[in-house]
Amino acid sequence: MKAKFKPFFESSVDMLCIADYAGYFVDVNPAFVNLLGYTKEELLSKKINEFIFERDKKGTQQVRNEMLKNAPIINFQNRYVNKSGDIIWLSWSAVPVEEEKLVYAIAKDITHEVHLRNQRIHEFSKLKNINEDLFRVNYTTSHDLRAPINNMLSLFKLLDYGHINDEDTIELLDYIKKSAQGLKGSLETYLDLIQTVGKKSDDLKEVYFEKILSKVLKNIGSLMTSSQTRMEYDFSSCESIYFNEVFIESVFLNLITNSVKYARPGIAPVINITTSVKEGEKQLIFSDEGQGFDMEKNGHKIFMLNERFDDRQEGKGIGLYLVHNQLKSLGGSIAVESEPNKGATFYVRFPN
Repeated sequence: MKAKFKPFFESSVDMLCIADYAGYFVDVNPAFVNLLGYTKEELLSKKINEFIFERDKKGTQQVRNEMLKNAPIINFQNRYVNKSGDIIWLSWSAVPVEEEKLVYAIAKDITHEVHLRNQRIHEFSKLKNINEDLFRVNYTTSHDLRAPINNMLSLFKLLDYGHINDEDTIELLDYIKKSAQGLKGSLETYLDLIQTVGKKSDDLKEVYFEKILSKVLKNIGSLMTSSQTRMEYDFSSCESIYFNEVFIESVFLNLITNSVKYARPGIAPVINITTSVKEGEKQLIFSDEGQGFDMEKNGHKIFMLNERFDDRQEGKGIGLYLVHNQLKSLGGSIAVESEPNKGATFYVRFPN
């Protein structure tokens, strides 16, 4: 090593070394010696492979063989065993110099990072198992409760109100029936929510917007015809997205049906769907000319569970909540702009 580089080599906090093509260290800096616990003489006296963790020897040798074909390596990770027997994780970058038959390398100690990563993986696995158990319990409980509720509602169909002369009793029975119907509706909503959230979110593929739109319109054809909805769309800026197909279908279905449902009275709905790409970010844009809503008053609640802003319309208040969470689970997002009686525009943004 040239004398002018010696101070840099000796004072570096990272592990610096020079190795020959035969597989021996030619020189190592003090940081290397301090981390592994061997003396410099011990490190230079044995083949490098002898200091490597047994299960990493074969993989390290393969990478080394490729490097000696004049292919530098960057961020290669393997494990060394220090003199005390502890395993040290190292991240290597190395450059071979053919004319010198030497390899110049730098290594960083990433043991702490690896331990943290493994701990996170372990905790994530535990949480995943807990969530799966909760999902099964929630679904089973909600599903099993439907049977007694349906039985109760069936009993009301068998009642002959003509034989009941007491008006208070009839009113009480009517309250009980409405409560049972409400409970059934809540259970159905909860089951819909569980089933949608439980669908695989990692089933990703290229999804074509026009194909999904065609499928959704076919499923709600009677709604579109009866409401005289006019649909306009242009996907020329971005025809497809790599995403979960079920989630994209949910986006189209919920936003279209919402636009129809909340059209201005006496005015046929008009829905416009376009795509755009800005700075590499793909967007799906839904606009309508419906009732809209007060952003200052309700904007913060649009994507919350069970939030509804027009009691005259039927609904469970979970559509936009599901869309928001489905997109968020895969790194996407949805935002909205609206004014009362001036329609609404939803911006669906997908991750790059």
